[in-house]
Amino acid sequence: MPDVRTLADLLPDFLAAEKSANHSPHTLRAYRVNVSRCNRWLEQTYGARAADRLQRKHLDDWLQHLGERRARHGLPLRPSSVNKNIENLRQWIGWLSKQGLVMKSLLEPLVYIKEPQLLPTSVLTHAQVKKLIAVIPSQNPVGYRDRTMVELLYSTGVRITELLTLEIPNVDLANATAIVMGKGQKQRMVPIGRTALRCMQTYLVAIRPFLGPHPGGQRVFIGRGGKPVHYMTFLRAVHGYARAAGLEINVTPHTFRRSCTTELVRGGANLYHVKELLGHENLNTLRHYARLTINDLKKTHERCHPREREESPTG
Repeated sequence: MPDVRTLADLLPDFLAAEKSANHSPHTLRAYRVNVSRCNRWLEQTYGARAADRLQRKHLDDWLQHLGERRARHGLPLRPSSVNKNIENLRQWIGWLSKQGLVMKSLLEPLVYIKEPQLLPTSVLTHAQVKKLIAVIPSQNPVGYRDRTMVELLYSTGVRITELLTLEIPNVDLANATAIVMGKGQKQRMVPIGRTALRCMQTYLVAIRPFLGPHPGGQRVFIGRGGKPVHYMTFLRAVHGYARAAGLEINVTPHTFRRSCTTELVRGGANLYHVKELLGHENLNTLRHYARLTINDLKKTHERCHPREREESPTG
């Protein structure tokens, strides 16, 4: 008997399979949003509600539609965003193929586009981070919690998912370290800087106990009533703090990870050490950060080139 389920009916099974592969909540959210959006477009444009209605032309046209789509600010999607959509759809089509619902050849049109080798965007300078932190209302428990979260993100460079799932037994205040659970359920230890450590100590001792009972169990960061902090709750808070600080770039929790990385690289940190701190598999992920800005390059040239070090160069 043929499978009569629609693509929308099949999506929960796909997401369950991806969850069992230990993907992060952020990755699962991207799958759900991007695949659902594509499924709706396929149904509205071609009436393709079921897997057996999918054709190669449909996916070709979907890629063209991605290129024409506009983000919230009215500009085209960034190449990285287009590739994220393609990656999610490849996983979806690949899963449908394994279930025997579509031909594997449907993956062929889903080719990644070339991404320009640009310097990281949405990066704050140290002064801008301090400006943002200064507007967080640290006099109340939620504000102090948010400040502590920002300080940890900027100090350690951890992913927001790693921060939200951090548990009290994995925080070692005496040694200024924390054990976080990274992608693929891989643990790593990260150092906590002095300022972030002071905030964490105060938060755990004097703030967290007053946020309410703790159904969130051992989670470090909880909200009123004790439930674990949700990503969207913190994202909205960060957006509000950025506006209050007069920052004109789009600041998200991931911005602090980028900013931490940029400051470390500019400060001359060993890229291998930075890779280990961030939990990357290889150095290739840091290739954008290794490309210096022209100002950095000028400073290095002036400091290191023998001709520049001469006070009175001659012919």
